[in-house]
Amino acid sequence: MPEFANPYQGNVKKMTDAELAQAIRLDIASELEAMFLYDAHSMATDNPLAKAVLADIRDEEMQHMGELLELMKHLDPKQAELLEDGSEEVKEMIEKIKKKK
Repeated sequence: MPEFANPYQGNVKKMTDAELAQAIRLDIASELEAMFLYDAHSMATDNPLAKAVLADIRDEEMQHMGELLELMKHLDPKQAELLEDGSEEVKEMIEKIKKKK
């Protein structure tokens, strides 16, 4: 859903890295929302062309999210550290599960 009243959307003033990181967080949330909507619309139709186009756009939004996450890691090293910690926790869980099999 467009959020034109959001102060970070279309912001033309110069921002500090901290302000930009906050704006990027909103951009990431917007990409997630767009991914969900395109995916839902793709699943809701039997039209093969519409399904393919919407799925392609959804995948592009996923790429945008990856780009924004990388930028976020550069702008906010603390968040980058926390993201890496979370990733490592999941990797450890995966290894434990694999060992049990």
